[in-house]
Amino acid sequence: MHGPSARMLELLSLLQTGRTWSGADLTERLGVSPRTLRRDVERLRELGFPVSSVSGPGGRYQLAAGRAMPPLLLTDEEAVATVVGLRFAALARVDGATGAADGALRKLEQVLPSRLRYRVAAVLASTEAVSRAVGLLDLRVLQLLATAAHAHQDVRFGYTTRAGERSERRAEPYRQVLLGKRWYLLAWDIDRRDWRTFRIDRITDVTVPGTTFTPRPLPPDPVSFVQSSADFPLSRHRGVVRFDAPVSVVSERLMAEADTLEALDEHSCRFVTPVDSWEWLAVTLPMVGVPYTIEGPPELVKRSRELADRIRAATGG
Repeated sequence: MHGPSARMLELLSLLQTGRTWSGADLTERLGVSPRTLRRDVERLRELGFPVSSVSGPGGRYQLAAGRAMPPLLLTDEEAVATVVGLRFAALARVDGATGAADGALRKLEQVLPSRLRYRVAAVLASTEAVSRAVGLLDLRVLQLLATAAHAHQDVRFGYTTRAGERSERRAEPYRQVLLGKRWYLLAWDIDRRDWRTFRIDRITDVTVPGTTFTPRPLPPDPVSFVQSSADFPLSRHRGVVRFDAPVSVVSERLMAEADTLEALDEHSCRFVTPVDSWEWLAVTLPMVGVPYTIEGPPELVKRSRELADRIRAATGG
């Protein structure tokens, strides 16, 4: 080592790997005597790093969890992965009111060496990310639901459907699942006495009253269950519409998810979507601004005709 400071940084880097090190391993890695190792460990403790030790032949050392976040030493690969991950987290708007992702990103970018800045820039320049269809995800909500699920605690929250209808829900949270660009909560709805899937970006005002529940057997494949519920709501109703326009045009105007819009040919595409409200979908379709044909179901045809009659009456027949 080049000196006490460099040696302590190397020691800290080894301890931050999470493993328990024997005194013999550390002295060999650092090229120091057991006495010097013990002195360096004490210096780290004085600086606020909670290094735990177990007595015995040579001793054993591990970096424990403390009351505050200590400085972290990252390898080049870890630093690049962290910055890129934070960039995409900020882009996907996975954040809280305090701008946690942006704040951490700024701190890291300020200290990145130039060689790492180039690597990060290269990854980002060659990667495409689309965030226009993703709503703001409150990191605090994600954390509250995760903690409650882990502790088997009931939660209360407000939920807004796709049609804009708001209700208060009581639920037992079990899993949070990331599908595509959205987070979903798999929970047992206490009032409806059934499994439900909730889009987390539509959840607000989460409270944890402190009551606990006995975990229920999960659906056979929780991820598949959430995916099925996200694609096909519990009503099992889907709207199917053919647009007489290329998929590239319709996707920009409809803000549709990739798995609900498919090209039929270069001049037309088909839109298949789960529906919370037929009236909401009947209003949305004309706003795309291209000719379309409703292929089903009858409920969507009926609501569209009713809407057309109201518009016709409002404009003088």
